[in-house]
Amino acid sequence: MKTGNILKLKTEKSDIVQYSLPIGEEFLQLNELIGKNIKLSFDGLINDIKTGEQIRKSFGQGFSWENFVTLAQCDQCIFQPELCHYSVGTCREPKWGEKHCMQPHIIYLANSSELKVGITRKTQIPTRWMDQGATQALPIAQVKDRLTSGLIEVELAKKLGDKTNWRKMLSGKADDLDLKKIKKDILKDFSKLFEKYDAEILDEDIYTFNYPVEKYPKKVSSLSFDKTPIIEGTLQGIKGQYLIFDSGVLNIRKHQGYSLSVEY
Repeated sequence: MKTGNILKLKTEKSDIVQYSLPIGEEFLQLNELIGKNIKLSFDGLINDIKTGEQIRKSFGQGFSWENFVTLAQCDQCIFQPELCHYSVGTCREPKWGEKHCMQPHIIYLANSSELKVGITRKTQIPTRWMDQGATQALPIAQVKDRLTSGLIEVELAKKLGDKTNWRKMLSGKADDLDLKKIKKDILKDFSKLFEKYDAEILDEDIYTFNYPVEKYPKKVSSLSFDKTPIIEGTLQGIKGQYLIFDSGVLNIRKHQGYSLSVEY
């Protein structure tokens, strides 16, 4: 049995994505538990993942309300990077912004539930794609900062879309797409856009990901410790930030900071 506060699933790129659950001071290797019955019990305690303080309710995947409305990593511009306001001097935490946002970012194509365009900090490759449950991904271009990547993404999304359908992603493996051809068409159709923002076009191979899933659910039902403090069942697989049980799916990232006991 393992006990302690949990954080988002850690991933490692391999032939099959390797998952571990940070719990307390330890890491629980999850791939070896697939096919087995496990029991997760929430003891009612939640701790802010930034400060460790005990909180009654979690906001923004693990923060107290105070931190949610003051930390830069919880600002609206994190979800809509085209709204970055660092340049006008109103960033909540300028030093945090310099470390995380004023860094090289990648515009990419990904296939998780269907084709989408996205952006991520260069250092987050390939973690970002495994967190999304993508089966394929292909970098398009690199730009100087998060704002620039967001401005490009907004325009590309008008044609391609920029959302992952998590229910569809958890229903099975997405059909393979010819991402290189799609990228070629994008570069042709949006050549002026990439030139405008001085984007460096990247020439990389397609990344592919296989997830440790024995069985996908016929119906995707969401589980939550806020409704059910004890979640127990056969672990049928892991994809993205979700544990797939025979009784439903559990978003681990949503429950960061929750204090659990895991029996297996």
